[in-house]
Amino acid sequence: MSDNRSQALPQGYRFNEFEIEQVIGEGGFGIVYSAWDHQLERRVAIKEYMPASMALRGDNLQLQLRSERFVAVFQAGMNSFIQEARILARFSHPGLLHVLRFWQDNDTAYMVTEYYSGDTLKNRLHKEPQLVSEAWIRSLLPPLLSALRTLHDNGYLHRDIALDNIQIQENMLPVLLDFGSACKEIGHLTDKTEIMLKPGYAPIEQYSEGRDGDQGPWTDIYALGAVLHMLVAGEPPPVSVVRLISNNYQPLAQRRPPGFSLSLLQLIDEMLQLQPADRPQSIQALAARLNDLDLARRETAVSAEEISVPTASAPVALPAATVDTLLPMPLPADVAQPVRKGIARRPWRLAAAAATGLAAVAVWLLARPAPSGHDSTVLATSAPPAASSQASAAPVVAPPAPVAPPVPVAPPAQARVYLNLQDNDALFLNGETQPAAKAGEPRLLRLAPGHYQLAVKRGEQSWTQQLEITQTGTWLIKVPERFTP
Repeated sequence: MSDNRSQALPQGYRFNEFEIEQVIGEGGFGIVYSAWDHQLERRVAIKEYMPASMALRGDNLQLQLRSERFVAVFQAGMNSFIQEARILARFSHPGLLHVLRFWQDNDTAYMVTEYYSGDTLKNRLHKEPQLVSEAWIRSLLPPLLSALRTLHDNGYLHRDIALDNIQIQENMLPVLLDFGSACKEIGHLTDKTEIMLKPGYAPIEQYSEGRDGDQGPWTDIYALGAVLHMLVAGEPPPVSVVRLISNNYQPLAQRRPPGFSLSLLQLIDEMLQLQPADRPQSIQALAARLNDLDLARRETAVSAEEISVPTASAPVALPAATVDTLLPMPLPADVAQPVRKGIARRPWRLAAAAATGLAAVAVWLLARPAPSGHDSTVLATSAPPAASSQASAAPVVAPPAPVAPPVPVAPPAQARVYLNLQDNDALFLNGETQPAAKAGEPRLLRLAPGHYQLAVKRGEQSWTQQLEITQTGTWLIKVPERFTP
């Protein structure tokens, strides 16, 4: 068994009526195959749970864990993978991935979905940037909003909407792909939840550590707004956690990128408001807002100067520079709900947060290389579910004992500590000078739990702060604008 060969199943491998044709995607958390269904004589896609950092495929084609320390994490990820399949199998919406079957075999799990043509929106944008126009964007929105409303009306959130999670078929209709629940669960259990938070796409409430925060339909609306921002401006909006310290978001309605109406730019700005309460609160409200803008465009010819331009939300005021200025997220605990495994269900009218897992074609998020770099959290697992009644006859075997080659021990979990320093401030951590940040951006430190002394020198004045990191996640430190002698 070796890391130097593909971990994919070979061409011609059979799961009863399903015969593997070829790999169409292979990444850090899974492999996607095209396969032929001999019983119904049609092409399908098969998705295999295969976290490459934890498992290898043995000569008997079964998965073997790299170390016994991965047993709990691997099983928890597989449980979420199965839960994702169960959730998606409930829906038969043209804009949602349709799961036909799922089962466990080869010491892992599989799901069969319809085979979708086309490519991801990310790849389409890279290959055919000339496709992007206001008319094209407006043609994509109704089916995407319909798919999201179906999820939300049934008590689920997607929580991972991005360019690479929207499939544009050959007929140009979009399909919303993975919920990514398996890699989300792995992130929770390995202090690597940051792999699921895409910079610019994740709203501030998704940075809540260990809880759902105040999440709801507005959370998916923010991410969809970030997708639209990327299409219109060619870049995602600023990272939301940085906006919390210093909101440097420049409204599109002020930037006025050419080729797009002011009404569409205003709508995107509304979707990207930093605070959840300032965004449209439901897909219905967002669709009504879109219809109102379309109606206004048709009925009136109003100049740009006569239309009010929304401004970005003001930065959140942080307290004065005392020990109380160290603000671990989540945000207010009284609006947070305990985390459950899988996709969250909640009544949207509650003020508390919603979803707890992200649930799941030709190209999927699981089949892309594992990203890196956001925030982390830890959460307990539940016992593994029983195998589905739809599963194949092959028995499910517990992960075997550790195998060579050994895997290096993961580095200790780190907290992300942001400071809003001035451009000429010098920052010291335990007496050592820290690198400068880009002009206008907050300083970022990555610190393991422990005790630290921060010092900021500004000209002839200085400011110090004792810092006790007790948990991983995102921490905010407000440095005063003026130092008291």
